[in-house]
Amino acid sequence: MIAELLVLFALPMLLIVAAAFDLASFTIPNFITLALWAAFLVFIPVVGLSLGLAGWHLLAGVLGLAIGFVLFAFGWIGGGDAKLFAGVALWLGLKDLMPYALISSVCGGALTIAVLLLRQHPLPAMLARHNWIVRLHDARSGIPYGVALAAGAFFLLPSTELFRAAAAV
Repeated sequence: MIAELLVLFALPMLLIVAAAFDLASFTIPNFITLALWAAFLVFIPVVGLSLGLAGWHLLAGVLGLAIGFVLFAFGWIGGGDAKLFAGVALWLGLKDLMPYALISSVCGGALTIAVLLLRQHPLPAMLARHNWIVRLHDARSGIPYGVALAAGAFFLLPSTELFRAAAAV
């Protein structure tokens, strides 16, 4: 029951909150990433992950953090995006790290194209009353990549070993 709550409620809610924060403010607070890591540490004994398998997941998280910070150093993503990528990588493990990176990149590309296309048109007055929409519409603003990272996780999650492990408990 706890494993199912973590995978079917806590993880999705943290991803939704991260995407919402990024969309509204172009930031992803550290508490979200910390909560992802803490929830995974609770998940390990609940599903009975072996120390070896848990170690591979931890390695995926650390590798995700390293990859994220390289992308951050090049200015391609924000620091919150790098940490969110690592938090999701922790949950998915090494086996699903590359598919997650690919799917999230495709989602990010689609998001970027959509935002850039929308920025070419004037913002309707009704929407211009909302600061977060004005900021998102501003051509000088970035792309809230946390939305793409969350979408990639949602797309991949049902086919992961993690999902099956939670259902089996």
